[in-house]
Amino acid sequence: MIPFRRFRERRRRESLAHALYSSIIVQSRLPEFFHTLAVPDTLDGRFDLIVLHAFLVMHRLKQAGKRGDEVEARELSQTLFDMMFADMDQNLREMGVGDMSIGKKIKQMARAFYGRVSAYEEGLAAGDEALASALVRNLYGTLETPVDTRITMAVAAYLRHQAATLAGQDDEAVLEGRVSFASLEVASHAQ
Repeated sequence: MIPFRRFRERRRRESLAHALYSSIIVQSRLPEFFHTLAVPDTLDGRFDLIVLHAFLVMHRLKQAGKRGDEVEARELSQTLFDMMFADMDQNLREMGVGDMSIGKKIKQMARAFYGRVSAYEEGLAAGDEALASALVRNLYGTLETPVDTRITMAVAAYLRHQAATLAGQDDEAVLEGRVSFASLEVASHAQ
């Protein structure tokens, strides 16, 4: 019976991670990021928006784990990470990246992910200027000309607002794969 229970638990966790990942993708694809907030509409820009929102959800899962089922929160976060990178692997393959270089690209993306998570964690703890600096290096790092400071401060305010919005959501709901992002209005009002 135990192998079947583990299989069911894994399938349930994958379903929850899929719901979280779907929320991340929907929020990351909002046109305002590209039109109003000057995020480059490129592979890198889209990757960075997914990372930014995945960071927010994983940050929230970590908070839920501290107050409740730490093992479940950690396993759900890992399943979400695995799902996100499996999706990125699939997307690279569909774009025609050769099998021989997929592994190398995914490793680079994973390193980039961890670097950004660390920078955003530090930025949330240190304040909007540190957060804006992390955004300049990451979300706007591929731009040839620097993005307007008002925009990076607006995105920093957005990130902080999203972290607070997610923190206000029920732990059980988050652990059941249900998160709701706030609108982008806070970013457009901050400009």
